[in-house]
Amino acid sequence: MSGGPGTRLDAATVPRLKAHVRLQFNAARNQWIVQAPERVLMPDDIAVSVLQRCDGQASIATIAAGLAREYDAPAEAVESDVLEMLQDLAEKGIIDDARA
Repeated sequence: MSGGPGTRLDAATVPRLKAHVRLQFNAARNQWIVQAPERVLMPDDIAVSVLQRCDGQASIATIAAGLAREYDAPAEAVESDVLEMLQDLAEKGIIDDARA
């Protein structure tokens, strides 16, 4: 999977930021940003928690299970939300599947 339109993620996907994308803390704005060519995204705190776990090692199911424990939330709901968020980012060319 290369990311982009038509890429379908699932619980076994191992997400990572694409090589040209960086997650970094902007001290001047006191917030996290995702920098990509010609694009800057400002994720909320929960999105940052997800993106920090997109290390090319953990599957979406593993990421969601960890977040469910951390936030004491239902695992199925967290996995659905994480999958939806990462699907959107894959379609925007921000993440891809490390298994590809």
